[in-house]
Amino acid sequence: MTLSQALIPAKSRLSQVLLVLAGTVFIALAAQISVRLLPVPMTLQTLAILIVGLTLGSRLGAATLLVYLGEGAMGLPVFAGGASTLAYMTGPTGGFLIGFVAMAWLAGLAVEKGLARGFAGTAVVAIVVSVLLYFPGLAWPAAVLGKTLPDLWSGWMAPFLVGDALKAVIAALVVTGGWAVLKGRRA
Repeated sequence: MTLSQALIPAKSRLSQVLLVLAGTVFIALAAQISVRLLPVPMTLQTLAILIVGLTLGSRLGAATLLVYLGEGAMGLPVFAGGASTLAYMTGPTGGFLIGFVAMAWLAGLAVEKGLARGFAGTAVVAIVVSVLLYFPGLAWPAAVLGKTLPDLWSGWMAPFLVGDALKAVIAALVVTGGWAVLKGRRA
């Protein structure tokens, strides 16, 4: 069971649509909180994506990210720095944007399979899912921009590892804190 299922047991289509739209707003706002690093900015976007996936589950988490990418493709300023458009989506961060869908889906799937239970389990899942994001994230600039492994390590991965681990732990704290609050209200 996901946190959203525990909070809203009988989900209607309308409630699912509202959860997805709320998730896209949350991610878009988190994307605007940024530390400018080149070539990829460090934002709170992945923190929000982890929280969305761990809270909504695989289907709604992935749907949220697909809608989010659609919003950006339509020109809404949802990406880091208020960026949007298909041109941005096919730029240097394109692999990460595509990987966001898998990130939310995998985080949600781990919750549904019982792998993300308690703080430690949720933190491990969030860290593993964050590491997996680097595969499409780095494959894209390697294929499209011809970046080499040393370039990818020094500019696209190494500067972000500590921040991504910290965001994974924060996501685990937020989600397990949400469960604790919910259980406290029911007691």
